[in-house]
Amino acid sequence: MILLYILLAVICVSCISLIGLALLGFKNKTLDKITHYLVSFAAGSMIGAAFLHIMPEASEKLSGLLPYLIVILGIILFFVIEKVLHWRHCHEEHCKVHSVAYLNLFGDAVHNFMDGIAIATSFLISPELGITTTIAILIHEIPQELGDYAILIHSGLSKAKALGYNFLSAAFAILGALLTYLFANYVNGLTIYLMPIVAGGFIYMASVDLIPELHKETKIKASIIQIILMLFGIALMWIMKLALDVAWL
Repeated sequence: MILLYILLAVICVSCISLIGLALLGFKNKTLDKITHYLVSFAAGSMIGAAFLHIMPEASEKLSGLLPYLIVILGIILFFVIEKVLHWRHCHEEHCKVHSVAYLNLFGDAVHNFMDGIAIATSFLISPELGITTTIAILIHEIPQELGDYAILIHSGLSKAKALGYNFLSAAFAILGALLTYLFANYVNGLTIYLMPIVAGGFIYMASVDLIPELHKETKIKASIIQIILMLFGIALMWIMKLALDVAWL
């Protein structure tokens, strides 16, 4: 029964990645405008998730400068991955799909893998804790998946491919949960080191790929909306952090 609960929970979390279906009815021009603003929200969410969610947890489990050194490693790792993607997919003229789309999918897959581990671990402790953890992750995933979908569309992927790839990366939660159930004593130790790497990836994508894109907007009104949405993304991650801290008391 515990395995069934775990599978149902991670499948529900994975299906949140299909929230982009809510935007399919919009015309291309309207969708471009919406996704442009959602990129601002996504940048803020990534910064907030890295500094307010992932790093505090990593700092509790890793001592000294180690978690911060791993964050630097994560930034360099994502830089190298993006370089490889440019070499492999881009020619001298230009890329049809911006490499940030692939970086986002990679980072999101690792993040979802860890969500699956968290859900499985919680259910192995108790069903009540598993349900609480699943609800917390579901609430966290809704704005994140909207931002991820916006990044993929903004990077040049079609609506269908953006949905498909986003769901595929979300399905890594199922893999993480199953591996945790089968090898609980070994997989959990790995996440301690994966967390700051993902934080580094989020910081890299937000600062190197997303924020420079926002600078292309020169109109004052649109720029103000971008700043507000970025701050809203950070604030939402902060509110969720406070809510989770209260829930765990």
